[in-house]
Order: sequence, then structure tokens, then C-alpha cells
Amino acid sequence: MDAPVGGLDWTIIGLYLVAVVGLGVAAGFLRRTGERGGEGGRYFLAGNTLAWPVIGLAMFAANISTVHLVSLAETAYKFGLVFGNFEWMAGFTLVLLSLFFAPLYLRSRVATLPDFLERRFDRRCRDVLSVVSLFSAIVIHMGVALYTAAWVLRGILGLPPSATILGMDALMVFIAILGALTGAYTMLGGLLAVVWTESVQTILLLVGAIVITVVGYLQVGGWAELARTLASNPHPLAGAAESEVTWGTANFLSMARPSGDPSGMAWYSILLGYPVLGIWYWCCDQTIVQRVLAARNEKHARLGPLFCAFLKIWPVFFFVLPGVICVALVQKNAFGGAAPLAAADTYTFLITRLLPVGLKGLVIAAMLAAAMQTCSAALNSTATLVAYDLFKRRKPDLDDRTLVVIGKWTTVIGTVLAIVASPIFGHYATIFEGINKLISYVAPPITAVFLVGVFWRRASAVSALVTLLAGMALGAAMFVADWTGLYRGDFMLLAFGLLAACLAVMIATSMMFPEPLKDEARPLVWGDWREPLRGEPGGRGLGNYRLAAAAILAVFAALYAVFR
Repeated sequence: MDAPVGGLDWTIIGLYLVAVVGLGVAAGFLRRTGERGGEGGRYFLAGNTLAWPVIGLAMFAANISTVHLVSLAETAYKFGLVFGNFEWMAGFTLVLLSLFFAPLYLRSRVATLPDFLERRFDRRCRDVLSVVSLFSAIVIHMGVALYTAAWVLRGILGLPPSATILGMDALMVFIAILGALTGAYTMLGGLLAVVWTESVQTILLLVGAIVITVVGYLQVGGWAELARTLASNPHPLAGAAESEVTWGTANFLSMARPSGDPSGMAWYSILLGYPVLGIWYWCCDQTIVQRVLAARNEKHARLGPLFCAFLKIWPVFFFVLPGVICVALVQKNAFGGAAPLAAADTYTFLITRLLPVGLKGLVIAAMLAAAMQTCSAALNSTATLVAYDLFKRRKPDLDDRTLVVIGKWTTVIGTVLAIVASPIFGHYATIFEGINKLISYVAPPITAVFLVGVFWRRASAVSALVTLLAGMALGAAMFVADWTGLYRGDFMLLAFGLLAACLAVMIATSMMFPEPLKDEARPLVWGDWREPLRGEPGGRGLGNYRLAAAAILAVFAALYAVFR
């Protein structure tokens, strides 16, 4: 490397990892009794004491991973800003969570979303969702985070993909080390350790990302010079075997792409497909929503997701834009003719060439922190699912101390499974493609069941079960077809098609097998979609969730108008 990571950088990285693990362990010893719940409630849901700033920051932290820093910069280096849609479209689904889903979750006082599904439908639906939630936590959340972090370490050290350490694959060694460190403090500290470490890690992550963006932006000469450079020079990857980029600068800084765009992300694919993925991820996935379940009251449960939506504005500028800046800097010969060896190395390339010693180590530590915080969030949700959905429901007399022990052992086993599963993402052209393809196969039936279940009183338990099973079968078939190369179409439109099929199945089977709405489920269904908007506003100004939601929607609409 022209600008290698020095001894001071490695010292900072090592001290930071020790500090994070120590903070998580300290949380395990300092957990205090909250407003509600015993030891189990404090371990899994932080005693239902979380306020909206912590909820929003923790949701953002659970979402943001090394995947964002590596894969968003990678896709931006190839295709421009278009993959930033995955960040901005999230704002709209977080508003849905705040307005329509969070009040029902708090009203039911459940510890897990499968528990919510049982109360709305029946135990069979809970079992199916429990299995899917465990899969998503271990593979989609943890697996991809560990794999990406290991890829970053490999790039920093300048090791080739085939490198070995002590006779073992280097990537697997890095994955195992990071997984073990994360599993240790999550097991000891529970959700409180997760939110403590997430808060610290997210701040550091954002500081590092902002520094990279600002330094690169100043070096390229500002927005006008960025656009001029992109327009007047060939793309560094044009003609390369690894890329099918067709240089089109007019679209490179645009979020809305036409049909046939090299990115594969036409505007209609995003408009139709993202809500399917986003509603599952932000409104129905245990790993993300667990922070809302731990809210101290409905006001905080509503405002937390809205604060997270506000935070989702910034990744386009601090995680996606650096990839575009890197293109312009390479075009301007700012690195003496050097360029990333592969698009996936874009972010580490910028770190090692733009930042001074010391700060370089801090930003690398932030990248590793991003992976660890995602893993810790997934581990805690996995422990909660196993303790409550697999053990507590079968043995209701289990005390809190036993549940915590079960949760800790689950954390250990989940860490091992995630380490084993993580290499699956090496199969895909990009890590970002891999994670979103997996979500597109998993999300449609769950999105359908939750949407219909909370807005239509006539939705039956039989219809929910049939929809979940049929949707999972269809998703598994499409996964096999894609993995074997039999079919590789637009995965966003595929997700929309699967959702349409699941909705049709659920509505048809509800009509064929009608059931009366059980008394326990009546508070968990909106009789009128306007009903949740009539609740207590919760505060003044932006403390009023209705005003805050309107402000968030207006900001995202304005952003799309500017970057259309």
C-alpha cells in the first residue's frame, strides 16, 4: 500500500476493541431494575426504560454496519448515488412503524414479534415467524456483518483472497475473532449492553464517515467540480472485466434511473420493490423492532423510529457519496494513478490514502464497530426469541434467571452459527446484492401477513399460516433458482410479485376459511386506518409525533425532488 496502516493506527484499533468489549461487560454488572419487569425483562428489553433518542439511535446503529461503508461505497463507485434509495426509502417505512405498528406493539406488551403474531392469529403462525426471525438474525444480520468486516481487515492488511493464517482461511479467522468478541459482551450484558455500545459505536462511525466525506469533498473541489470531472472523464472501471458500467454522467448523480440502467435499479423497481423489503425489515423484524418493544411508553415508541428516519437522511452523503468522490479523485489522478483493486475496496482505499496516521486507525475501528454493533443487536434478538418463543411458551413456569441462562447460551450458539453461515455472501457479485436478494425471498409473506393482519379484521389464522408457508416455499424456490443460475431477474420486482401473490393467497383463504376475531386480538387491529392518527400527540412541536412524521415526509420528498 502507498499509505499503510501504521503502528499507532493498530494501537488505536486494539484499544478501541478492548474498550467496546469492556463497556458491554460493564453493562452486564450494572443493569438496574427498571420501571417494569424482573431480571428477564432487564436482560432482554432493558426493563422497558428506553427513551426515544436511545431507541432511534439504537435502531440506526442496528441497521448500519460495515456493509454500508463497504457495499454502498462499492455500488456508488460503479453506479453512482442510485443505491442510496435503500437509505432514503427507509424513512417512509419508519414513518409507517411509528404511526401504525408501534402503538399496537406497545399495546400488546409483547417481548417478541412472533408473540404478537400468536395473539393476533395463533400459535402456529408464531412458530413459523420464530424460525424465520432466527434465520434472518443469524444469516442476514450477523452473517453479512461478519463477512464484510473480515473483508475490510483483509483489504487493510493487503492480503489476497486466498490468504491463510496458521493454515486456515484468513477471512474465516477474522470472522471468528470478531464474532467471539461481540458474542462475549452481548452474552454478559443483554440489551442494555447492546444499546450502550451501539450508542458509542454509532457516534464514532458517523464521525469517521463524515471525516472521509469532508476530506474527499474538499480535495475534489466541491460539488460543481465533482460534476464537471465526472462528465469530462471516462469511468475508471469502464471496460474492466469485473464491471459492466456504461458511463452516463447525467444519471450518475441521480437517484431515479430509467429502464435498462446498468445498476439494474430502475425507478419503478425501487418504488414497487422497496416497500416489500422495508416494511419487513423496519416494521416486522425482531432485530430492529426490539428497541421499540423496550420503549418506556407509547410516546417514546412513536418518536424513536421518527428520530431514526431523520438519521437515515445522512448515509447517502456520508456512506454513498464517498464512492462517487473516489471516482472523481481517480479521474483527477489524485492518487498518482492508483485506483481500488476492486470496487469492493473503495472505502478502505479512501481511508488509507486520504487520512493521516491515527485518524486512519480511528475510522477503521469505526468500521469494525459497525459490524460488531449489528451482530450484537442480532444476537440479543436471537436470545430473546429462543428464551420466550421456544422455552417460555412451552414451560410458562420458567423463572427469569433460567431464561437469562438460556439467552446467554443462545448467544454463544448463535455466534457459532453466524460464523459458519457468513461465507454464503461470497457467492454474490457484491455483498449488497447478496443481502438484499436474501431479504427479497424472505420478506414478502411476512410483510403480507402483518399488513393484512393489522388493518383487516377478517384476516384469519388459517389464512396467515397458509400465506406464511406458501410464501416461504416460493421464496426458497426463487433462492435455489438464483443460486443455481436458472433465473436471475430484477429481485426488487420479484419481491413485489411475491408480495402480490401472498396478498392474494391471504385474502382468498380468509374468505374461504372465515374466523371470528378473537377477543385477545381486538386491540391489535385497526378498525379504521385513521384511528392511530387520532391518539394523544405526546408533546409540542416535533415532540408531537404527527408533526414530526409530516416533517420527515416533507424532508424526504424535498430530497427526491433535488436528486431526481
